[in-house]
Amino acid sequence: MFLTTVLLRKRIPGKQWIGKYRRPRAITVGMKQAMIRRLEIEAENEYWLSRPYLTREQEYKHNTEERRAKWEAFKSRVKAKFPEHRYISDHLDHLNVSKKWTS
Repeated sequence: MFLTTVLLRKRIPGKQWIGKYRRPRAITVGMKQAMIRRLEIEAENEYWLSRPYLTREQEYKHNTEERRAKWEAFKSRVKAKFPEHRYISDHLDHLNVSKKWTS
């Protein structure tokens, strides 16, 4: 497709590096080496992730006390910021000055 545009001296419409009909970028040796290096790093990461540090038995409930302590600390922090309960009777007590219908 691009060979015919070059041979027929047609141009690439719009910007030549972006869009649907763009000119393909030349792949250099450095680009190939960088891709190989990234793939090697990814393979090493997959290797280390496939071998867990703890077994399933060791991992099961290994951190419950610390997590519960953190949760309790969080709850107490939230509760400290929360205002105390307000009741409607506290707000409307000033209206109970003269109740004539009660004895």
